[in-house]
Amino acid sequence: MTRFSITRNLKDINADQWNRLAGGHPLLRMEFLLALDEAQCAVPGTGWAPHYLLLHRGQTLAGAMPLYLKSHSRGEYVFDAVWANAFAQHQLAYYPKLLGAVPFTPVPGPRLLAENHADRVLLAQQAIALARENKISSLHILFPSQGDCAALKEVGFLFRENVQFHWFNQGYRHFDEFLAKMSQPKRKKIKQDRRKVLDAGVRFRWLQGRQIDEITLRFFFKCYSHTYLEHGNAPYLNYDLFSRLRTQIPDQLVIVLAEQHGIPVACALSLRSDDTLYGRYWGSTQFISGLHFETCYVQAIEFCIQQGLARFEGGAQGEHKLSRGMLPVKTWSAHWIRDTRYAQAIADFLDRETPAVSGYIDELREHSPFKEKMDGPE
Repeated sequence: MTRFSITRNLKDINADQWNRLAGGHPLLRMEFLLALDEAQCAVPGTGWAPHYLLLHRGQTLAGAMPLYLKSHSRGEYVFDAVWANAFAQHQLAYYPKLLGAVPFTPVPGPRLLAENHADRVLLAQQAIALARENKISSLHILFPSQGDCAALKEVGFLFRENVQFHWFNQGYRHFDEFLAKMSQPKRKKIKQDRRKVLDAGVRFRWLQGRQIDEITLRFFFKCYSHTYLEHGNAPYLNYDLFSRLRTQIPDQLVIVLAEQHGIPVACALSLRSDDTLYGRYWGSTQFISGLHFETCYVQAIEFCIQQGLARFEGGAQGEHKLSRGMLPVKTWSAHWIRDTRYAQAIADFLDRETPAVSGYIDELREHSPFKEKMDGPE
């Protein structure tokens, strides 16, 4: 017998069954999402009210969907302020909206957690029914996987195209072999930037899992917070979250620690799966030329080569990542709008926006940093 339910508390769900559906993706694991909740980062008070949609078949969790009722659009990395303004101009409520996403995380991956296409379709249909029955303006699924996109398209979602920059391991045996594949100007630039950092007395350590002690984690959080405050914003996440992650999923954490003459000056924290490194957060206590790119991207690439990881996802936005050997990759968001008039207006907007984004991606691919053209997957 198939039935649906909604819970606001992940502790109501069998963790092993949820993690099986998440398929090894560290940012979809129960532990990661629960840490966001228990650290008070993704909770109603911050504008993220959890509503986890569950598909049961007998006693088995056959499908799940992390949904949040949002009172704003911050922390999403897909920007819909124009849509919200259009609703407001006509005295219509855009918020609250329903969001299927990993909070504060622009990482592509499964959002309809199920083992087959039919169950993904059922989840998408039920999410629409939930939004419709509660008169919610819209339902948005951010950075879905290709399997999700097929199911969402089948039930009538609109799609928005975007771009990220990812690095792909071509079986490199060492970092110099990767550099040798790059065009001469890009290879020279990376070497020059590395030399500046080394000449400034900076050296790097990679720390994983239990190697990350509390002192290092607190220094990372100081750097992370400083990055936000420099831009006039309070950080989305708190130290409690990172402390919980260090305790609950230590093997998924990787820190690149930059030290100048033995004193920590910068830090980048990533999460990893068996084959992918997900670049997430960075910060520094001082400016050193080239330090940002070396800490966030070049060290991450070298780490992936040494660890045999297939891919490094460097986060949202940033054409500068292209010159560091990362390639443009299409990402998607999917949107259902309850009011058919606005659904049509947004569909028209996307009909104009999508060719422009596709053209931008094509242009980026014409400026490949490699001697031989290499494209990321569609």
